[in-house]
Amino acid sequence: MTESRRPARRTGGTRRPRPAPVPTGGDPAREVARDVLTAVRARDAYANLVLPGLLRERKISGRDAALATELAYGTCRAQGLLDAVLEDCTDRPLADVDGALLDVLRLGAYQLLRTRIGAHAAVSTSVDLARATLGQARAGFVNAVLRKVGRQDEAAWVAQLAPDDELGRLALTHAHPRWIAEAFRDALGADAGELEEVLRADDTRPAVHLVARPGEISAEELAAVTGGDAGPWSPYAVHLTDGGDPGQLDAVREGLAGVQDEGSQLVARAVSLAPLDGPDGLRWLDLCAGPGGKAALLGALAGIEGGRLDAVEPSEHRAGLVRRTAKDLPVDVHVADGRDPGLEPGYDRILVDAPCTGLGALRRRPEARWRRQPAGVAELVVLQGELLASALRLVRPGGVVVYATCSPHRDETTGVVAAAVAAGAVQLDARPLVPGVPQLGDGPHVQLWPHRHGTDAMFLAAFRG
Repeated sequence: MTESRRPARRTGGTRRPRPAPVPTGGDPAREVARDVLTAVRARDAYANLVLPGLLRERKISGRDAALATELAYGTCRAQGLLDAVLEDCTDRPLADVDGALLDVLRLGAYQLLRTRIGAHAAVSTSVDLARATLGQARAGFVNAVLRKVGRQDEAAWVAQLAPDDELGRLALTHAHPRWIAEAFRDALGADAGELEEVLRADDTRPAVHLVARPGEISAEELAAVTGGDAGPWSPYAVHLTDGGDPGQLDAVREGLAGVQDEGSQLVARAVSLAPLDGPDGLRWLDLCAGPGGKAALLGALAGIEGGRLDAVEPSEHRAGLVRRTAKDLPVDVHVADGRDPGLEPGYDRILVDAPCTGLGALRRRPEARWRRQPAGVAELVVLQGELLASALRLVRPGGVVVYATCSPHRDETTGVVAAAVAAGAVQLDARPLVPGVPQLGDGPHVQLWPHRHGTDAMFLAAFRG
């Protein structure tokens, strides 16, 4: 699935960017966390891509690596809440605060409000970071601001700063933009009373999920060699109980497993389980394949039955990721636009894992909630509808199309499905395609939730060709 990459306004003023900070040797964990925040702010980087490389480059492991991970991801995730508190503790708008200085302030505020690190350590280490790279004057500013932050705990700050309405209070409490909290509430519908549970789960760092490659290793074997636990819903899922870089696990390095949320595994498995009218000719298609996780799982499942998977991805770079992820599997990668890929119709099974806002996977992309903008939804909905229409043209009579997003936003989910049905598509009940998973609602679509299922908030709907 390709996510929307519309750049957001960067907080931190319009001054000329400072050179990237360099390690001083004083506090490697906090320096790494600070450098992740800088990359996210200054380069629109993704924290989960930057952090592992910095840890490897600087040979940081063990407790320091765990601390760096907690501080980097946690600060990114809580940015809106931290900024509201910092704004109240400074004598200038945060937009006028130098970006590099803001990185240190956010890091210090997170330690004060959301960790068990002592107030003195949180302030003094932040002052040291500022002094080492920004000078004594800015270090004094950091000291003054963070001492104000530390006068109250998180709950007291929320009580002081939260809007009067319940939605606004929950959004600030659990560090979500208001519009995203509203989208979750709308998606819950009659279960809107669960909104706080959703936001709380989404505001918590999730466990790493692995996928065991079918035909190569079982989930039980993968759990044994990694020290993880078999997942509750997908027969290929393993949940890691310890931190660390999963890319360094032997099973991942050898191609026996990959990193993939259990919800994504359920979507790919649903494609393989859907009943067909007539025999399965084992001609399968992933119409939005990048970066390749679902394509690899589908390719492995198709290969066991003697079939092949076509994988379509419009970006050459991401197509390369699909090739690498699906290496040695019966997967043929096509660099093409899924709306008109130039493929011969007649597919038995098609997955449309459509580009989306990614609101259902915010817990795994901690900075993403502050980048997404509601104005970008409408453009994505048009693209999603066009991709689904393309899949319905490519599937054979009696075949199956599964439409999926890693977003629960109703415009991207039930709205797109309703438009397809109004145009003549025949929708199936998708709930039997995720056997054993509880609390799926009235159907015919499936909406997974982190607070109910421990997965990303994946949506899927099925159609008959």
